[in-house]
Amino acid sequence: MSLRGTERFPKSARLLKRAEFLKLSRSGAKFQSANFVVIRSANNGCESRLGITVSGKVGNSVVRNRIKRRVRELFRCRRAGLCPTVDILVIARKSAASLAGENMVNELQRVLANPII
Repeated sequence: MSLRGTERFPKSARLLKRAEFLKLSRSGAKFQSANFVVIRSANNGCESRLGITVSGKVGNSVVRNRIKRRVRELFRCRRAGLCPTVDILVIARKSAASLAGENMVNELQRVLANPII
């Protein structure tokens, strides 16, 4: 099954370079929850972009990749509704490893609902 249009998650919708991550972490608005830190900043591009950081301290590769997949899927489904276009960096805390899928989605939605300062 192939995804079309706004359902895709192309490379242009990702933060890829270390410099982009560092710039965002220095200048973005930071929102914290029990299991995640979300840093957001408006961008001048034509689409919103996502970066995910999950440290080795969170868990083994299976756990880290599961968290990243869930965060990407949440962003992919809601990317078209983000206005204005923003860069978002999601940093998972150690406690994120124990979250169930629905709890993770609800927590991230609450954090992402905060307006950009």
